[in-house]
Amino acid sequence: VLNFCSNNYLGLSSHPEVVKAGHDALEKFGNGLSSVRFICGTQTIHKQLEDAISKFHGTEDTILYISCFDANAGIFETLMTPEDAIFSDQLNHASIIDGIRLSKAQKHRYLNRDMADLERQLAASTARTKMIVTDGVFSMDGTIAPLPEICDLADKYGALVFMDECHATGFLGATGRGTDELTGTQGRVDIINSTLGKALGGACGGYTTGPKEVVELLRQRSRPYLFSNTMPPAVVGSAIKVFELLMSSSELPELVARNTKHFRNRMTEAGFTLSGTEHPIVPVMLYDAALATSFADELLQKGIYVIGFSFPVVPKGLARIRVQMSGAHTIEQIDRCVDAFIEVGKAKGVI
Repeated sequence: VLNFCSNNYLGLSSHPEVVKAGHDALEKFGNGLSSVRFICGTQTIHKQLEDAISKFHGTEDTILYISCFDANAGIFETLMTPEDAIFSDQLNHASIIDGIRLSKAQKHRYLNRDMADLERQLAASTARTKMIVTDGVFSMDGTIAPLPEICDLADKYGALVFMDECHATGFLGATGRGTDELTGTQGRVDIINSTLGKALGGACGGYTTGPKEVVELLRQRSRPYLFSNTMPPAVVGSAIKVFELLMSSSELPELVARNTKHFRNRMTEAGFTLSGTEHPIVPVMLYDAALATSFADELLQKGIYVIGFSFPVVPKGLARIRVQMSGAHTIEQIDRCVDAFIEVGKAKGVI
């Protein structure tokens, strides 16, 4: 069975060098530290990983969390007060929504990627500090935030820009730096949160990277950081190796882009309706929930593992199969996937 529904975008979860780095860290540093970071949960490799992430993103400092959900849960409550305002895209990830709920800031929601709606709300706000909050990539649709326009509005109205890069870090952009690299906005995004649990090794872990003052404040006040165990040494060691690989070559992001283009081109030529454009998340739109489920079941019988998504995960009437490309896929495997889609699609009258 071929897996086409994993977040393992770079194929690094089973990369031999990444696995070996995890083994080596386990042997040298042990299984865990039985502590939060600020007591006895910081080893040299934790600081080494934070430095590597900062270098990768071109930021001043980085703070690690056990997951990006925790990173998103800890940032808004810490930084934003009742005098401040948050402007959040309506399709932002659940962890962002939950994190914003914990904050006492004024809360505004703008229509997905709608810059006119965002500007209208920014212009009407008299908040002390304004923060625009967006996913870099919206994971159900494979669509990319209009980051240049967001940054322009931030400059115009004196707002900060926060971006969640869980479905971009490591593989989007020419060298895998993410949405800001892809859109030519590196250096204009103030705070980036991302995960180590998708493209960057696939285990666990998340982080916030940005200005040194922000990171220092999070170390002092972010509750998920203060009251959660530190990241396991094996995961930290593996992640360090991942960043070494990414900063030494752009081969892996290039493979993902090649595979994505090949799959999208073949599926479009076959007559399928796809969402998104250049992202390796490729939603195949089927619109009917029962159809999406049965379609995925029949693909599994042909050795293709994908999942049908329907309400409440996506809006009613927008059911789909979300296919995800990986740099680990070969062209032959992708062709096998497309051929199975075509066979089932014709049998069900989709194409």
